[in-house]
Amino acid sequence: MLLTYVDESATDRFYWVGALLVPAKVAMPLSEALDQVMDHAVKTYGVPADTELHGYDIFHARSVWKGVPPRARIAVYRAAMEAIGAEDVTIILRGVQRLALAERYGPSARPAHEVVLSHLLERVDGYTASRDEYALVIADEVHNPAVHRADLSRYRVSGTGGYRSRRLTRIVDTLHFAPSHASRLVQAVDLVTFLFQRLHRSGADPRAVAANERLWSLVRARCYHSWCWDPMATKS
Repeated sequence: MLLTYVDESATDRFYWVGALLVPAKVAMPLSEALDQVMDHAVKTYGVPADTELHGYDIFHARSVWKGVPPRARIAVYRAAMEAIGAEDVTIILRGVQRLALAERYGPSARPAHEVVLSHLLERVDGYTASRDEYALVIADEVHNPAVHRADLSRYRVSGTGGYRSRRLTRIVDTLHFAPSHASRLVQAVDLVTFLFQRLHRSGADPRAVAANERLWSLVRARCYHSWCWDPMATKS
């Protein structure tokens, strides 16, 4: 069984959803390694003991990270990415260009999150089938969980739709949603997805780009698939 943690990261231009597939035997060691990252941050930088590893807050010095020097915040991020990259995990990332989605489908366009999540689940299903495994999906909390659960039920019966339509047969049970503050592994996929989103920002400072690339290099070998859909590029 692959415990599959899911979270999203978005800008005005792109919407990304990432999955971190964690073998059951790896879940506890990785959680404990991330606990140790935060324990060090608590002792060294004075952040509260119940602080979560949240990519946006760490990068932008928000919430409890306000006042923590940039080098220290990046050191925390690096330690977390090292912990993730050191384990036998798999990363899958899917995105969509939001403006192109709206331009192609107009008022009938599905929400970007629904579109990208369906693409992600296709890839998760295909990957787990290739490994003769099954996936249990645990996602960060969203405001409309019933919609996504209903979508998964439909995908099992009639497929995901689109040019790569796939009946999902390897995702067990339903979609589970957990608050990120209660799960280090939901926090892990948040860190991964947020960083990947930053790699695709245009006009970024070259020094920031280089720093992001160094962080991503710690998990790059774990990335099985990443792709961003441009709906206008495939318009018939």
